[in-house]
Amino acid sequence: MAEAPNSATEADDDSSSAGRGLARRRRVLSIAVVSAIVVSGLGLGASQVIKSPAQAAADTAPPQPSVLTASVERRVLRDSVIIRGTVAASQTVQIAPSGSGGEGAGSPVITKVNVRAGDTFRPGRSLLEVSGRPVIALQGALPVYRDLKPGTEGDDVAQLQKALAGAGHPVSGDRTGFFGPGTKSALNALYRSLGYDPLPAVPDSEDTVASAQDAVTEARRHLQDVQSGGRSDTAAGPDGKTGADGANGDRSVEVSRAREDLQRAEQKLAAAKAKSGPMLPSSEVVYVKGFPARVDDVAAGVGSQVTGTVMTVSAGRLVVQGFLSRGQHTLVRPGQQVQILSELDGTTAKATVRSVAQTVTHPPAGDQAQDGRSPSADDTSQGFAVTVAPDTALPVSLAGQDVRLTIQTAATSSKVLVVPVTAISAGADGSTTVTVAEAGDRRRRVPVVTGASGDGYVEVRPVQGARLGMGEKVITGIGGPQ
Repeated sequence: MAEAPNSATEADDDSSSAGRGLARRRRVLSIAVVSAIVVSGLGLGASQVIKSPAQAAADTAPPQPSVLTASVERRVLRDSVIIRGTVAASQTVQIAPSGSGGEGAGSPVITKVNVRAGDTFRPGRSLLEVSGRPVIALQGALPVYRDLKPGTEGDDVAQLQKALAGAGHPVSGDRTGFFGPGTKSALNALYRSLGYDPLPAVPDSEDTVASAQDAVTEARRHLQDVQSGGRSDTAAGPDGKTGADGANGDRSVEVSRAREDLQRAEQKLAAAKAKSGPMLPSSEVVYVKGFPARVDDVAAGVGSQVTGTVMTVSAGRLVVQGFLSRGQHTLVRPGQQVQILSELDGTTAKATVRSVAQTVTHPPAGDQAQDGRSPSADDTSQGFAVTVAPDTALPVSLAGQDVRLTIQTAATSSKVLVVPVTAISAGADGSTTVTVAEAGDRRRRVPVVTGASGDGYVEVRPVQGARLGMGEKVITGIGGPQ
């Protein structure tokens, strides 16, 4: 009975040993599992790093290039030339008056300026005053080259007559081109409306006319006296005869002579009147083509001596003037349609090419190109001058602006089948084709005949038996890797 406790102790020792063995086996198993996982991971990593030569070559080969395509379209095909242009009036006039001072007058001086830069004005307006005399704007295209006086004739007189009527002072009674009484009256009315007296065509002409008028009056009275019979019927005549016959013969001669004297006096009076009256000095008028006209610049003020251009005005409808390069010159001709765009305020307008110069125009020495550079031999601001006329009048605010001109040089009459120019392939025999990209990476070559081109596109017509439809994709090139 005394050994029972020892047996229990041994049993406990055996149980403890068994538990420790189990724990050791579990740790070994865990280590084995972890080792397997690590080895597997290392193997997987090695498989990503270590490649076969075939795999390495495949991985380093360039990717397949992509194919660029574009749709076949149907459109009106247009070709155009784009240039820069400057909005300007069709006529620019530089006013450099010489003054109307008489003998002993000094250099002409500006005594009044009636307009400012940017103003518009109508015909019959006095723009400025030089040495107390007006400079009047009238409508006309013929330049002034002489003073116009009563009795003169010519196209410049006809222009004056028309201009006076346009300023509200119609000429009546004179034939066209002759400076007669009607023209005098209208010219007097123009000057009076501006607050000036016109200069006389002949100095002291009023005195001359008055003297001639007195001579006519005296001759007329003498004729009347002779006709009333101032001699006795018995007075001897020139032949020594007396009596009624002698008196009548003498009176007849006197009457005839008196009539001749009166006629000569009347002729002198008519000549004096014809030469007298107002004149239009060349220094007191400036002709411009159209109204309202605009004042572009006033270069001098009151008190300044006139030494050159004192004012610049422009007239007529606004046009756009630009330059074409040699390559562009062969494409542009009068009558082509133009689109005007002002990038400053977004204004657009339709226009037409009015004229194209046939020789190269060089800017005057000292001028600058639009970008501020001095002109050089290869400057694009030099070239063939082209003038573009708007279909409707441009706003005055565009005057002087730099604008973009898109000149339509060609267009198809209706919609045609077109593809990008890069889709066309040319063969050694001169034939042209396009390649259509179809489903499944299939390709179909279509022989075509090309037509008009423009805007990067070209007209195509499939040859007989070939087909090419709108919306099909044509190959335009090979792009980068996909």
